[in-house]
Amino acid sequence: MLGSSHIALSALAMTLIVGVRYLLTSGMFAWLTDKVRPGLYKGMKPQIGREIRWSLYSAAIYGIPTGVVAWGWQNHGWTQVYTDWSAYPLCYLPVSVIAYLFAHDTWFYWTHRWMHQPRWFRIAHAVHHDSRPPTAWAAMSFHPIEALTGAIVIPMLVFVIPIHAAMLGLVLGIMTLMGVTNHMGWELFPRWLVHGPLGKGLITASHHQHHHARYTCNYGLYFRFWDRLCGTDKGLGEFPATGSHKGQANAALDAARSAHSGS
Repeated sequence: MLGSSHIALSALAMTLIVGVRYLLTSGMFAWLTDKVRPGLYKGMKPQIGREIRWSLYSAAIYGIPTGVVAWGWQNHGWTQVYTDWSAYPLCYLPVSVIAYLFAHDTWFYWTHRWMHQPRWFRIAHAVHHDSRPPTAWAAMSFHPIEALTGAIVIPMLVFVIPIHAAMLGLVLGIMTLMGVTNHMGWELFPRWLVHGPLGKGLITASHHQHHHARYTCNYGLYFRFWDRLCGTDKGLGEFPATGSHKGQANAALDAARSAHSGS
């Protein structure tokens, strides 16, 4: 009984951590958007309210399995997470980060494509695409079914791929940063990166914007590898000018969503 209460406390604590991390990160980039692109989210308070509500539901779905796994790691040595810097060669540290990001990106690409099948789009993924256009608050705005597909991937990987606890924190930080910045409605990263050699392989808001505009392309999360390999990479999107952001996006998305959902 005592063990089960400790597991519940760990799950609750992790849920709070995920929820607070979301509110702080999305809130910071929403504030930045207001400073850099004033008026971009004008008239979108009802949508932002929905994004926050769905995201806090998702925080619990992400936090519970993570809390259970964290409890098992701390108390019973579950997982391949280690804290001794000398356990593996130092050159393995960046390798493990890249391995996690690539594995997560692979999982995300294929589950994301699956979510765009008409049946599953109507049941679950339409919640995310109801952000029209998405804002900095939309990163975790998922139906519980979709949130569950995202929540299990990192807890599964820690049982398979060894990683230092600090590098796992870095992976989670990158995941949070890219999830938020890819949905802001403007490009945070410099033009030389987005349009240069790095941009040909990395996903930023310019690439993900095209997914929210066309629905049937650009499914990746971090890398353009699977999109390029599978012929679903349709290049970079464009951002509507401030003041026409909502109206232009809705006009394009109405047609795209109607065709995509089979309605």
